[in-house]
Amino acid sequence: MNCKPSIKTILILGFLSACLIDVVMATGTFYYFAYGSNLLAKRIHIQNPTAVRKGFGYLKDYSLDFFHYAARWRGAPATIVEQEGKKVWGAIWEIDNSNLADLDRQEGVHNSVYKPLTLPVVLPTGDTLDCRVYQLVRNPCCLAPDAVDRPYERQPSKTYMNIIVNGAKETGLPDDYVSLLKRIKHNGNTGDPQLSLELEKPIEDL
Repeated sequence: MNCKPSIKTILILGFLSACLIDVVMATGTFYYFAYGSNLLAKRIHIQNPTAVRKGFGYLKDYSLDFFHYAARWRGAPATIVEQEGKKVWGAIWEIDNSNLADLDRQEGVHNSVYKPLTLPVVLPTGDTLDCRVYQLVRNPCCLAPDAVDRPYERQPSKTYMNIIVNGAKETGLPDDYVSLLKRIKHNGNTGDPQLSLELEKPIEDL
């Protein structure tokens, strides 16, 4: 008796396996570390409604910087740059896999603006959690976040920084890190009015 499966059976089994993988991906979640505008709940929920904030932490041996140009924000968006001894604090979100493509699209992965990484985020307990993190594809050389001589092309807009500071307060990031964010030199520009109208509203000190 020939027990070898037919080509038709193999194709059917392959199709069913692919469908099963799709179902698992659609119902699972992933962790995302936000250090820019997605610190703010209102901002991340525009494109990623399933996002649930699970806490905060920091990337070890990375520094916060700004580079490129984002027309929506009218300034340089945030990125992370490898730098020994530095920390970048941010929010940890748990997001349904159904929003993964939306998050990638928001970060411009399809246009090679940002690239996704998986990095260990240090939690307040000292434990680490692997999270999806985005870094500019064209990344700058290190420059202190609060450098007084930050070049204009590496300055975020006023709107963008207001949203980041609001998000940092909302997340409960350390006071000294919030103070650092407030010292970052911006270009004075306001972002897209439709996007910033609600997001830029000040948040009371938490």
